[in-house]
Amino acid sequence: MTNRRIHRPSLLTLTMLLACSGGMEALAEDSQAEIAKKLNNPIAAMVSVPLQLNHDENIGKTDAGERDVLNIQPVVPIDLNADWNIISRTILPVIQQNDIPRGTDRSGIGDVLQSLFFSPKAPTAGGWIWGAGPALLLPTASDELLGGEKWSAGPTAVILKQENGWTYGVLANHLWSFAGDGQREDVSATFLQPILGYTTATLTTFSLNSESTYDWETKEWSVPINLMATQLFKVGEQPMSIQLGTRYWAESPEAGVGGWGWRLTYTLVFRK
Repeated sequence: MTNRRIHRPSLLTLTMLLACSGGMEALAEDSQAEIAKKLNNPIAAMVSVPLQLNHDENIGKTDAGERDVLNIQPVVPIDLNADWNIISRTILPVIQQNDIPRGTDRSGIGDVLQSLFFSPKAPTAGGWIWGAGPALLLPTASDELLGGEKWSAGPTAVILKQENGWTYGVLANHLWSFAGDGQREDVSATFLQPILGYTTATLTTFSLNSESTYDWETKEWSVPINLMATQLFKVGEQPMSIQLGTRYWAESPEAGVGGWGWRLTYTLVFRK
């Protein structure tokens, strides 16, 4: 068996985020239960910085590849007027992959996904929370093997309901490429994320979701099923949470991800 050194994403990014957050005040006015509820809502009017580490194996036609992705996902609400917010959600991936393709290792930044949700501040009469707006995929990858080298854009939307400790709903987007490297494959992809979670009286949230993508160019699905547990707590006056979960790839392209993976997420919470 060949020994391979697997590099994990550096803690430098976390250190930089903590330094930049020095000017933010800890979110103190919300109860712990209210914070836990908002963390289950992807368009809540609350500043949060999730650092989500994902590990997957069995990648490629020979199942030799491995990948670690640290998704830095700041969420920032912006007051539009008395009735509406704009919720900015950014996903910046820091990637380390081995043997993709076989014998090739790469590390660096991937493509950034920026979403903006226009969302009413008050739920509907039926208690539904919703938001919609544009999504933009930026070709920011530091290596051609870590991104698609295409500019892509399209609509995104989310709708959910929270009652009696439960959160359920769906987040979706569709991206089309409109510029970029003409030698790379065009992008036409639909992302669907059904959401189901339950928060206990001890502020532990158990959640089940799928982050599925359908590629309209290749006519193929990528379907991971995620099962996660999240615990909210405080250090001093600073709210934060830790999430640990596993996932199984129920469907993927022939050269895609297979089998089991895991996820570890650390989230800092701040006031607006």
